[in-house]
Amino acid sequence: MATTPRSAGSSMECGPTAGARKATITFGREICGSLDIAEQREWLVTNGIGGYASGTVSGNLTRRYHGLLVAALHSPVGRTQLVAKLDETASYDGSDYALATNRWASGAVEPKGYLNLERFRLEGTSPAWRFVLGDALLEKRIWMRQGENTTYVQYALLRGSRSVRLGLKAFVNYRDFHSSTHAGDWRMRIASVEHGIQITAFDGATPFYLLSADAKLEPKHEWYRDCFLPMERDRGLDEQEDHLLAAMSTVELAPGQNATFVVTTNGQAELDGTRGWLEQVEHEKNLLSQWSGTDAKAASAVPAWVGQLVLAADQFIVKRGLPEEPEGRSIIAGYHWFGDWGRDTMIALPGLTLTTGRPEIAKKILLAFARFVDGGMLPNHFPDAGGQPEYSTVDAALWFFEAIRQYFEATKDTETLSRLYPFLAQIISAHVQGTRYHIHVDKADGLLYAGEEGVQLTWMDAKVGDWVVTPRIGKPVEVNALWYNALKTMARFAPLLGKSAEPFLTKAAMVRESFGKFWNPASGYCFDVIDALGIGSDTSLRPNQIFAVSLPESPLSPEQQKAVVDVCARRLLTSHGLRSIAPGERGYQGHYGGGPRERDGAYHQGTVWGWLLGPFVLAHLRVYGDRQAAESFLEPMGTQITARGLGTLGEIFDGDAPFPPRGCIAQAWTVGEVLRAWRMTMGA
Repeated sequence: MATTPRSAGSSMECGPTAGARKATITFGREICGSLDIAEQREWLVTNGIGGYASGTVSGNLTRRYHGLLVAALHSPVGRTQLVAKLDETASYDGSDYALATNRWASGAVEPKGYLNLERFRLEGTSPAWRFVLGDALLEKRIWMRQGENTTYVQYALLRGSRSVRLGLKAFVNYRDFHSSTHAGDWRMRIASVEHGIQITAFDGATPFYLLSADAKLEPKHEWYRDCFLPMERDRGLDEQEDHLLAAMSTVELAPGQNATFVVTTNGQAELDGTRGWLEQVEHEKNLLSQWSGTDAKAASAVPAWVGQLVLAADQFIVKRGLPEEPEGRSIIAGYHWFGDWGRDTMIALPGLTLTTGRPEIAKKILLAFARFVDGGMLPNHFPDAGGQPEYSTVDAALWFFEAIRQYFEATKDTETLSRLYPFLAQIISAHVQGTRYHIHVDKADGLLYAGEEGVQLTWMDAKVGDWVVTPRIGKPVEVNALWYNALKTMARFAPLLGKSAEPFLTKAAMVRESFGKFWNPASGYCFDVIDALGIGSDTSLRPNQIFAVSLPESPLSPEQQKAVVDVCARRLLTSHGLRSIAPGERGYQGHYGGGPRERDGAYHQGTVWGWLLGPFVLAHLRVYGDRQAAESFLEPMGTQITARGLGTLGEIFDGDAPFPPRGCIAQAWTVGEVLRAWRMTMGA
């Protein structure tokens, strides 16, 4: 058991807290004391290889995706819930206090540990709880070790007139993180090992461990059935789950002492909690140092929420080693359920890496993804179970150009550009000649056409069975804005490498001339798709036209740019992003909810997307040149880090006020684009 003396002048801090940074997010009993409110706030810690731990402020699991150890068994995929949670009871001065909270399918809530929770805070990305037990104060903290499927849970008695006896129950599982368990008569093998127990779920399963250098773990085998998951009920999915009680432990804590429990796939994991915590603190300190080194204002003048998002940005960056790029990196599109997606990666990359002062990570991601260019396309996503990537996106390869442009602008790294240039040239050639899904340049006007029935190729890609909700077959406006920028980017890159810019300039000039077809004089803004299958031109007011203003090279006139920004501001802008279609348009849905069909049907039919706030802010800045006004559009996101995914920004919001958060609690391109837009409003 570790003992750390209290420091002079800090009577409330002991154990690992001494190395912590100031908490950006803190809740008292006004949040913690209400189960309905506290269980809506979700924390997330990650390990840099695709694994994570996540739960709620109240302590109960509300999603199938929650767990104390969701390990990436085939980094960064193969995510498997191994350890669901630890349930604790504290005995102090003759009384027992529940620290855990659980909901059951019967409707019961038992135990009700949230009632003893006095304070919750997020230090960096790590959650910490303080429970009051009479005159004693007990702290619990959770974090993960970087690069390893290992989660630490540490308890410290910060205050008390005598010792606390802490009892723990460890609940485990072994399932794909998209599924849920109904155990039946499933028996796992549980064996005692040095410092704890080893669990083997079935023959061929990866063994995992519950370990502690501070307490003894006693093996058990008892299924707890019918745990209730309210968020899954709300999503129209299986709302019940079974977990196996695999071990119990009891530890005595005197004031000033702490004890650490480790759940891991590494039987030789570091068990010293104080050392492990200081390692995590140093990791996040380095992240902030890299960021602040890119902007003299960062150390003191910026809002606290911006620094918090810098730490959140790191949670999406994961290792994806390849034979040719063993140190390759990728970006998880969102937590809890997304993997690494090509489009999301390229959109999020500048904000997550360049804005945060980590160009070396951007380089690794770009080089890793270049290896997957096929037929002029970048993968849409990599399957969760591993295997070959899927190619079903028209714009991921075009966002690749923009990510490389921003990387080169930040680094002037000609050597890396020379390695990437052949892939870019291949992409241009494949689009001119034609590739999958009828993606090709129309020789008559130089614009890009894409799509065929039954396939969703743009970022508005919801599909339910055979129903493609927004097919957008034809020439989408943002795809052609990206195509124009890709050609202009190549025209800038080519001379740097001793090549001719003329072929790209010629094509770009044709696209600019033809882009006028997107202008709808009757409405005063752009068509969403032209030459659209079956309808000609799609007059729906959607946010995709904002990219024709926000990207570096605009094919629109200054007057048209202003008109686009103004109509988006009037009819699409909300506090948290842009609506995917304007209210009043055919098919608009202001609420995102219900079962899978209902949710996917609303996904791009009015739902607000947080990542679109970044391009809108940059387009507004371009048109009006008012940095203060542009920055003000981002300020509501500063409060969103306390609303659902703590310390981060989520995926989507309802289209109708008050725009509550929906979807993933942490989304890479939302965090990345908000950070990038904020940085650019600062003039950096």
